[in-house]
Amino acid sequence: MSAPNTSKPTEVLSDAQDLYAFLYEACNIIRGPVSHENFKDYITPLLYFKRISDVWDEETETALAESDGDEEFARFPEQHRFVIPDGCHWADIRSRSENLGAAIVGAMRAIELANPETLYGVLSIFSTSNWTNKSILSDAKIKNLLEHMSRRRLGNRDYPADLMGDAYEILLKKFADESKKKAGEFYTPRSVVRLLVRILDPKPGESVYDPACGSGGMLIEAIRHMHNDALCCGAVFGQEKNVTNAAVARMNLFLHGASDFHVLQGDTLRAPKILQNDRLARFDCVLANPPFSLKKWGAPEWSADPYGRNVWGTPSDNNGDFAWLQHMVASMRPVSGRAAVVLPQGVLFREGAEGAIREKLVRSGLVDAVVTLGENLFYGTQLSPCFLVLRATPLPGRAGRVLFVDGSSILTRQRAQNILSDADVDRLFALYSEGRPREALAAVATLDEVAAKGFNLSPKQYVSYPREARRPHAEVLAEFRQARAAVLAAEERLAALLASPEGGSA
Repeated sequence: MSAPNTSKPTEVLSDAQDLYAFLYEACNIIRGPVSHENFKDYITPLLYFKRISDVWDEETETALAESDGDEEFARFPEQHRFVIPDGCHWADIRSRSENLGAAIVGAMRAIELANPETLYGVLSIFSTSNWTNKSILSDAKIKNLLEHMSRRRLGNRDYPADLMGDAYEILLKKFADESKKKAGEFYTPRSVVRLLVRILDPKPGESVYDPACGSGGMLIEAIRHMHNDALCCGAVFGQEKNVTNAAVARMNLFLHGASDFHVLQGDTLRAPKILQNDRLARFDCVLANPPFSLKKWGAPEWSADPYGRNVWGTPSDNNGDFAWLQHMVASMRPVSGRAAVVLPQGVLFREGAEGAIREKLVRSGLVDAVVTLGENLFYGTQLSPCFLVLRATPLPGRAGRVLFVDGSSILTRQRAQNILSDADVDRLFALYSEGRPREALAAVATLDEVAAKGFNLSPKQYVSYPREARRPHAEVLAEFRQARAAVLAAEERLAALLASPEGGSA
């Protein structure tokens, strides 16, 4: 093991935005050979590798101070959160000048093998060919990247976990902004996540599960909502189909300071992996933004689902929205369970197999609220999504009723991408919490009233909107004739002006 790099950062980064700027500059170094959508495949593992090395250095410094400089004592595994094998520290790779890509891959794999309980499968998931293909990244390019990243120490003393994690999420957002392609698969706007978590209100000691966790943003927000309480330890679960995104989620949780979490990679609809005694595990809070209208999601297997998730039927194989919803219902605990799921608005009114499932969902009494959101809030889609809130135990005074909120007008418009500001989030949360009718915004309907509308769950079917007062026909006609006469008079004056000598010569 090389001696730890104890040099302090040469510049002070005051907030997450500054740290993001530093990380984004790393992206600029590889810009060109590497496309926007692939930045995360390089910057993510390198950031993780640097963070682990710098935390190890901090622990070494602490152990040296406690032992009057005893280097053997400072290397004991008990002094460190992770084991870094000899030759695999950031400083070891930085000292090399050739075959840097292969050296990075080798070091990350060795670190994984040395930490099977915490890091296995997190770093090596990123393509070896990307790092070792010198036609993409030459040694000189990688050397520039290493030197740039070495300008900062990224340990816990230098940057708190929240700051590091927030900067990383800003970077993910930037990837989404630049690539657009499938961006929604790994980034959900933080404001929407914050709203869903506030509504579910997870408490320390409760379990949280995201079956389509992407980069882990919803799980991180849930931990933050619980103020990183020690009772969060071991109570956070996620599954993600995309191999790279599952690794990103683990890294993101780590960078945010989560100490014990369970993120597994796999196809949740075909093969759920968060199990207990060979049955689906159940959770207090279930929340997700699953892929919209997923095709070929596994309907043939679902029709004979061994976990009993098809309790209300099997959706078409061309659209998995109600498969996700039924999976989440099956994952809720019987009494304390509640769920929030973001879906396209089509789930609120589409007919056929989905209509039949929606009717059974409503009759179950689980639907607490339906909230539609504004347009152009989500990366990768112009659609206006919605979210459903489900509760195993209704809130006081809300049993047998459904709250409908039309939030389509509650947003802050921006040129490229609309957002939910803090004030917008507060307003939507207030509408949900109040749970009462508000003109043009909210309505409450009984299950019988929903049934009378064919189990259509679109808020516009229930919310009352102001109607413009009807004016007398004679009054409108007189106004029209007056306006027409004014237009004709103006045209005559213009014609006269053009016909005059002064007008004709102008």
